[in-house]
Amino acid sequence: MDAHALSGAARRLGSILEPVVGQVYFSPECHANYQALGFDPSTRTANGVALPDGPAYFTSRGSVMGQVPGEVVAAAFAVFNPEIVIPHVRLGWTRTDAASICAARDDGGIAQLRRLLGESPDGVERAAELLSLAVEPLRPEGRPLYAGVRSLAMPDSALGAVWRMGDMLREYRGDSHTTAWVSAGFDATEIGLLTELFWGLPMRSYSRTRAWSNEQFDAAHDRLRARGLVDDSALTERGRAVREDIEVHTDMQMAPAISALGPDIDELFTIMAPWGATVRAGFGYLPSGPHDLAIAASSGADAPR
Repeated sequence: MDAHALSGAARRLGSILEPVVGQVYFSPECHANYQALGFDPSTRTANGVALPDGPAYFTSRGSVMGQVPGEVVAAAFAVFNPEIVIPHVRLGWTRTDAASICAARDDGGIAQLRRLLGESPDGVERAAELLSLAVEPLRPEGRPLYAGVRSLAMPDSALGAVWRMGDMLREYRGDSHTTAWVSAGFDATEIGLLTELFWGLPMRSYSRTRAWSNEQFDAAHDRLRARGLVDDSALTERGRAVREDIEVHTDMQMAPAISALGPDIDELFTIMAPWGATVRAGFGYLPSGPHDLAIAASSGADAPR
């Protein structure tokens, strides 16, 4: 498979998986489980989708690595301001432990899929078989969140196994993306600004959710402008090429999974794409996610809003 085809397959895989896997962060069942552990309830929505409580989000996702301090969670998540992450995680560990919230996360994520898709959606056994092929060759070096998810027990049901292995692939790509932009010489504020412009979003819109201050964004903007990557409000031609190169380097790191699936990857897409549409229709995930935006950016299409 040539590089262009590999990139297309890797981005399509991320887009197909995202609503089925990433719904765990918007699941009402998860929010209720976390509230039972002492966290605050979900009080905000976006397009009808329930948004997570901050401490519950950082603690639950970070729990796959064990009961690690906020500094470790901030390093692994990479794009969030540690000034927010560290106290949120510290608070979280006063309310629960890693094993309890990790179990609550598993239960709630799988429960929402069961509610929206049914216990055994069409093709679930085959999807689990294909995802098992995809994750088998993946190595853990430099990928803390992937390694954490990989260390967890496999759920008993086929639907639960699909979610677990999808989460492995999601975090593997996320860890790989962090490797790509860090090795390209960017920090979290800089990659945030570059990425939202790459997606066709206004500067400081999506990246604002990562809790950086105006002063931190101002400094990052100045650094990017000095490197010739942005002007006052848009990517330069060079900036777009540099940001696309980061995405390509991320795609290349997905090669073991794409190669393991081979031509059967299209079957996986056919099975799982309707599930993602159903999850979104049931307000289990946002109307568009980062992978959809990346595909639109790379194709030159208008980014979904």
